[in-house]
Amino acid sequence: MARSVWKGPFVDGYLLKKADKSRASGRNEIIKTWSRRSTILPQWVGLTFGVHNGQKHVPVAINEDMIGMKLGEFAPTRSFHGHGGDKKSVKR
Repeated sequence: MARSVWKGPFVDGYLLKKADKSRASGRNEIIKTWSRRSTILPQWVGLTFGVHNGQKHVPVAINEDMIGMKLGEFAPTRSFHGHGGDKKSVKR
């Protein structure tokens, strides 16, 4: 179910502060976050977030096409290593 329009997008407060601080400093440093549920805002374009996927922080560079999506959509939590199948063809 989608969030109500009158509530606006959900963003953790500390993430807004970190993004503003990074934007003001002018340095392109990775902002580490565990908040996968936060919505990407227009003022974040050009910043890089390190989104936690359960094991490590995956760097996500924000561009205009990502506005309105969640941070967690760009840091997959599961890695697919292929099906069982024939082991002989893998060894060659």
